[in-house]
Amino acid sequence: MPAMMALLQRLLGVVLVCGVCAQQYWRQPQKHPLTPTFQKPQQQSKVPPPAAPLHECVLEEAEKIQCGAPGITVDQCQDISCCFDGHLCYYGKAVTVQCTRDGQFVVVVAREATWPPLDVNSVSLLDPNEAFCGPVDGTSAFAIFQFPVTACGTTLKNDEGYVVYENHMVSSYEVGIGPKGSITRDSHFELLFQCRYLGTTVEGLVLEVNPVPPPMSVAAAGPLRVELRLGKGQCVSKGCLDDVAAYSSFYSSSDYPISKVLREPVYVEVRLLGRSDPNIVLNLERCWATSNPNPQSVPQWDLLVDGCPYPDDRYLTTVIPLDGSSGLEYPTHYKRFVSRMFSFVNSDTYAPQKDTVFIHCATAVCYPSRENSCEQQCHRQRRAAAEEVPPSHRLLVSSGKVILLKSTSHQKR
Repeated sequence: MPAMMALLQRLLGVVLVCGVCAQQYWRQPQKHPLTPTFQKPQQQSKVPPPAAPLHECVLEEAEKIQCGAPGITVDQCQDISCCFDGHLCYYGKAVTVQCTRDGQFVVVVAREATWPPLDVNSVSLLDPNEAFCGPVDGTSAFAIFQFPVTACGTTLKNDEGYVVYENHMVSSYEVGIGPKGSITRDSHFELLFQCRYLGTTVEGLVLEVNPVPPPMSVAAAGPLRVELRLGKGQCVSKGCLDDVAAYSSFYSSSDYPISKVLREPVYVEVRLLGRSDPNIVLNLERCWATSNPNPQSVPQWDLLVDGCPYPDDRYLTTVIPLDGSSGLEYPTHYKRFVSRMFSFVNSDTYAPQKDTVFIHCATAVCYPSRENSCEQQCHRQRRAAAEEVPPSHRLLVSSGKVILLKSTSHQKR
């Protein structure tokens, strides 16, 4: 990053002291547009900061950002809290605060400074009034800030002979608001940092790094909304695939009842509404049909069991796989399958008696973990026991009325 070279060359000889404290409040700093005044140096015993932990220094070559001037030694690199690989001094996967002798803050925030990883584009100073208070450079893995110690909402104070400049940095995060609480699944932190000047002595101090602990694998997420709808799209061009075109449009509530003939495909989609978490998975525990709107009524006929085609059906239901090529923003929030229209018959006489069908699906929202991938396996001889799902994560959805047409003159093939 050529734009940063002049700045980084000023960092040699800087002493960085790091510490962590457990404050959890937000404070709005006030501006003190003062020029730093340097006092006569005093003799002090300095303890060099420890080298960056080894795990913080494991980066791909393409991710390494130079820290310090070319030719820096390993001791000089460690003095400014950076990593050294034998020939290059670079920033580690942490939060690094440096202070230059000409009165500049340099703050480098790594994506992997928190877990889950932080969105570095969401990081900003708490009071970024000036245009130059945003990041001066960065990548998807790092955000780099550089600004004068007298700007961007920095506060000024004196502490045992030191002139102390202090600032505050935070990250934004998405909050889901429900009727009984709010949650977030994003990492964020608050960073309180200082530059301390005494004559020619410069110290950088991290007072607070306050990452939010990672969320639970299953958390109360407000009310879930799931919708079952039937596709009505048709192929109108050569080479079109029926299973793709059918889901290009759907019946609305005003279209019901709709009519089908025996063995005509019924294209079913079940989707999760109002969620933007790409990790959660919508699963179908069971889908079945009844002859009236009551899902508990009889007769019933299974379409899917544990998300898989009911094996005793001669015309097996077809599950349509969905992935990134489906064009859906969140493919794991959807399930699609195709069933063939049928008629219920009398259990005693085996004569057709019901000309209406309602489709129902019992759904479950799954949160992947190390122990559970949420994947529904349909080809095992013996299926694993299902993981217990909280009742709040289960919903039942149903279709409108589908009428069986008796005349074969309308049958689609």
